[in-house]
Amino acid sequence: MSPLPLHGLRVLDLSTVIFGPYAAQWLGDFGAEVIKVEAPGGDSTRRLGPSREANMAAVFLGSNRNKLSIGLDLKTTEGREALARLVATADVFLHNMRPQKIKALGFDSETLRRQHPKLVYASLHGYGEGGPYAGRPAYDDVIQGQSGVADLFMLRGGPPAYAPTVMADKTSAVVAAMAIMGALVKRQTNGEGCHVEIPMFETMASFNLVEHMYGAHFTPPASDPGYTRMLAAWRRPYPTADGFVCMLPYTDAHWRAFFTAAGEPQLASDARFTDLAARTTHIVDLYSEAARIAAKHTTAYWLAFGLEHQIPMAPVNTLKDLPHDPHLAAVGLFSELADPQMGQVNFAGVPIKFDGQRPPVHMPPRLGEHTEAILSNVGYSAQDVARLMQGGATFSHATNHPTKP
Repeated sequence: MSPLPLHGLRVLDLSTVIFGPYAAQWLGDFGAEVIKVEAPGGDSTRRLGPSREANMAAVFLGSNRNKLSIGLDLKTTEGREALARLVATADVFLHNMRPQKIKALGFDSETLRRQHPKLVYASLHGYGEGGPYAGRPAYDDVIQGQSGVADLFMLRGGPPAYAPTVMADKTSAVVAAMAIMGALVKRQTNGEGCHVEIPMFETMASFNLVEHMYGAHFTPPASDPGYTRMLAAWRRPYPTADGFVCMLPYTDAHWRAFFTAAGEPQLASDARFTDLAARTTHIVDLYSEAARIAAKHTTAYWLAFGLEHQIPMAPVNTLKDLPHDPHLAAVGLFSELADPQMGQVNFAGVPIKFDGQRPPVHMPPRLGEHTEAILSNVGYSAQDVARLMQGGATFSHATNHPTKP
């Protein structure tokens, strides 16, 4: 395929766990050369989940494809010197260390941008600098609770809960990738890099308040925060005669067609349901009626009904179902890679296409796999690399050329 949009750019990824690695993975998916800089022992997710090879566990595979790996011990002078050489070759420097830690290593934004004015420096933090929480440790669960996600479960009548996915990490990572690409575009126009700060707490607070700010947009408030349709107890898959169905009649025409074709024409003219404002006010009644009607027929009936009347409906897929979904199979979302050590390894691929082509998926790197090749390109001899790696037995440094695997 033709070169991807970020082809020719080099990204140094010093991040771990999900937030930073997932952001960097997007940059690699879009064509950047992403070099994952790992300490002895590597990213902790290398050991998280099932695996068929040491340091290549499932959670690591999910957010580190399309990258290279170099092993450096930044606690040593030699490791920091090697990283400094790499920074001189990079377009983007990305990390999720706390500000005080990265500054102690000598790789804070002020230092690096003074030395390299064109560098895009991305700080992925739990909390933005300048606020009282700056520098505190943060993980997905903490940010979900602090940013209002757990409260949404309470507003629906249950106990506070976390969404069963790393929502804060992944959402903030996508925002980070977008912000970094924005900074790269800005650099094209003025020739200067910049410091991009992406804090999880602020990102998730903003994310949750898109619709849930609701009446609090106004002064005085027109209502409590919380979009009522999202918080309705019956906003969930409806039980059918033999399973479940996801359905969302939304427009006035959708609801009229649904009620009329379902044999409940009186509801189509019910003042509670005739327009969007009325339905929102009476959302509990509306969804209760929809649930009652859905239970009359099978899932297959409702899926055919939705197609006939152009009302959005879908089955409830399990996670196991997704690789076999006919649409996802037809568009080629999933990739199966043959790895010499692990055999077939499966990935949900890049969901984006450029000029009709989906970017390829390459295996996540072994720990330190590209150390020797990358360092040789910044002036290190094989003997230099060997000395640098002394004491770092957890690294392996294959001689792969430092380009896309």
